[in-house]
Amino acid sequence: MSEQKAGNTTEAAATSPAWARIELARHAQRPYPMDFIERIFTDFSEIHGDRAFGDDEAVACGMARLGGDEVMVIGNRKGGTTKERVRRNFGMPHPEGYRKALRAMRIAEKFSRPVISLIDLPGAYPGLGAEERGQAEAIARNILEMSRLRVPTISVISGEGGSGGALALAVSDRVLILENALYFVITPESCAAIMWRDAANKQLAAEAMRISAPEVAAVGCVDEIIPEPSGGIHTDHETGAGQLGLVLKRCLAELKAVPTDALVAARQKKFRNIAQFYTES
Repeated sequence: MSEQKAGNTTEAAATSPAWARIELARHAQRPYPMDFIERIFTDFSEIHGDRAFGDDEAVACGMARLGGDEVMVIGNRKGGTTKERVRRNFGMPHPEGYRKALRAMRIAEKFSRPVISLIDLPGAYPGLGAEERGQAEAIARNILEMSRLRVPTISVISGEGGSGGALALAVSDRVLILENALYFVITPESCAAIMWRDAANKQLAAEAMRISAPEVAAVGCVDEIIPEPSGGIHTDHETGAGQLGLVLKRCLAELKAVPTDALVAARQKKFRNIAQFYTES
């Protein structure tokens, strides 16, 4: 990255490829997980509630069909209008959302149904109530249980894959990412606020963080990049969803052919070794 002083917004930063991808991932017309579910799956039957506190409307879970296969599908909801966005907490799950997802995964495991999750969220909700109800424990529990789930699992980062909030739904045998999607530990705005004490340096942070699909694929955090229609998937929802559906069917067929014990062992090995780096002294 070229040398730039923090606090100075330059034309190069304003037009950086990293920030251009972020704008595509956050495009107002980009399809959300439920848009993909409606186009790719059939017979979606939603499951409600975590059987402990409530029903988080930021997370949707249910049985569905992918071609000829019965699967459990999970996706977060953001909402299209301001009223819906507030109701669904802008797509940021509370702990009961993660517990509902885990409840759905256990049902899938009981009936030997593969689990497919679609993720587009900036992170788990960081509010006081969520922390009081055990947000960190809920995320950690999902990561643990997904790592040893005895059914094939596939996750798709379709927009923003933010921090532990995304990882709690993405410890899967196959982690896919759309071409213009992002996978990060913190948003560029928050990173800039921490590093430079100024969120205006978000574009510099975006370049330094290496959060685009090709960059996270290069370090093994995702298994496959799914191409989008020219100009971005927001320009053609049907074609983009069709392409994703084909990849999901292919990956599911591959995973179903692997014995369960080998599947779980390979999943655990993959996540133990993700993004490990060694340097010579």
